[in-house]
Amino acid sequence: MTAKHSLATAIRIIRKARGLSQEAFSDVSSRTYMSSLERNLKSPTMHKLTELCEVMQVHPLTLLTLAYAGESTHKADQLLAHVRQELEAILKERDVP
Repeated sequence: MTAKHSLATAIRIIRKARGLSQEAFSDVSSRTYMSSLERNLKSPTMHKLTELCEVMQVHPLTLLTLAYAGESTHKADQLLAHVRQELEAILKERDVP
C-alpha cells in the first residue's frame, strides 16, 4: 500500500486550500520545520501531525486519506470503505474468545 501523493504534498494542498501561510503554524512549529515537511525532508510524529491538523482544521485521517488517495474522491471512497472493513474485522476478532 503506497501513498499516491506524499504526506508532504497532502500537507501543502490542505494548507494552501485553507489559505494558511507556513507562518500560521508558529504556535506549533517553525516556518523552517513546515518547509522541511512540505519538501519531504522530515516526517512528523503522530503528536505533531495532530497539532498541524488542528491548525488546518482537518482530522488527521483526512490528511492521510489525501496522501494515500490523492485528489480523487472515488479513490478516497474506496480507501475509506477498505478501512471500514478492516476496522470491523479487527474489532470482531478482538471480541472472539
